[in-house]
Amino acid sequence: MGAAATKPKYSKPNILDTSSKSINETVNGSHEYVIKGYSLAKGMGVGKFIKSSAFTVGGYEWGIYFYPHGHSLAQKDFVSVFIVLLLCPSTDVRALFELKLLDQSGKGRHNVDSHFDSPLETGPFTLKSRGSIWGFPQSFKRSSLENSDFLKDDCLVIQCTVGVVGTRVEGGKHCAIPVPPSDMIQSLKSLLESGTGSDVTFQVGDKKFKAHKLVVATRSLVFKAQFFGLVGNPDMKTVVIEDFDPIVFKAMLLFLYTDELPEAHELFDSDPRCTSTTVVQHLLAAADRFDLARLKLMCEAKLCEEITTDTGNNADLSRTTPLHATQNSVMQSEGFAYLEESCPSLLLELLETVAVVDNRLSSVIFNWKRNGNKSNTSTGLSGIPSKIVLAVCFGTLCCLAVRVIKR
Repeated sequence: MGAAATKPKYSKPNILDTSSKSINETVNGSHEYVIKGYSLAKGMGVGKFIKSSAFTVGGYEWGIYFYPHGHSLAQKDFVSVFIVLLLCPSTDVRALFELKLLDQSGKGRHNVDSHFDSPLETGPFTLKSRGSIWGFPQSFKRSSLENSDFLKDDCLVIQCTVGVVGTRVEGGKHCAIPVPPSDMIQSLKSLLESGTGSDVTFQVGDKKFKAHKLVVATRSLVFKAQFFGLVGNPDMKTVVIEDFDPIVFKAMLLFLYTDELPEAHELFDSDPRCTSTTVVQHLLAAADRFDLARLKLMCEAKLCEEITTDTGNNADLSRTTPLHATQNSVMQSEGFAYLEESCPSLLLELLETVAVVDNRLSSVIFNWKRNGNKSNTSTGLSGIPSKIVLAVCFGTLCCLAVRVIKR
């Protein structure tokens, strides 16, 4: 037998998170119509009426028409009472009605004809145009009316209630609970600053920084290898960081815990030798050393923002400097030497980038690599054309600033 056919699987439809509601309701209004001197209205004839003043309900004008001798010959022995639509827009009007002839004896035995009592059976009445009526042609037999408690002191009281039907739509109402913003970054920063639960101490110069191995190892592959790698030591309690400024290391730790560049006030107070620019420059070297790609990009972006017009002007003026003077001043500068010593990979990357501009630089790169990334004027750098030297030097030390690391 063949394999049983598998039933197709249908994905569950998405559950909508919106809703709406149509609400059908009435706008109600009442009007009391008093007919004083009823006997004087007799004799008007069939089809003749007296009327109330106009009243408004639901944006429409209405009136009450009272026929003492009936609406037509078929009702000549009755009084007829109607509610009349006097003014309306072009749309149909749907409404509920009630007519009440008041018992003036105080017994409360009113004569009530109401459409409100049975709306589910017949639904609202629809009036399609001006002059449309609703009511009772044989509302009350005239002889009975004239001998009832409804007529007192030759006066009749008629109460009318109109309920105009309308529909409105409401959107879904959602319970909105305010949720505060995340404070995880501040919590991690507090964890670092308090040292709670710390399991490693970094000795940087004369400063000690308490930290958490899991946090720093999660953020840096270098620390991960140091603490949890094949040759790492997870029980290490103290780590000595050589050739590192304590302020810069503190800045790097803050980044590891918050994923943000620290503010200047978090690192130093009033030391005039320390500026945010110099810290970021050294932080760039730290990012390269501890394999922090995001920090490196953030430092580069920060340094690019701080390049001033004066920096660019200085670079332009340098083009007028004699070749040997430009080369000697740059190659012997403290900044270039520091860059070459601390971040040779960055310098190599620059040289390889510029090599596409001038092929003669390729031999310099080859000799530089062969000598173990140790360069001096005798390895061939002094033979680079001035435009290449300027591109490397000022691209590194001035214009781009992202590869500059000064002391």
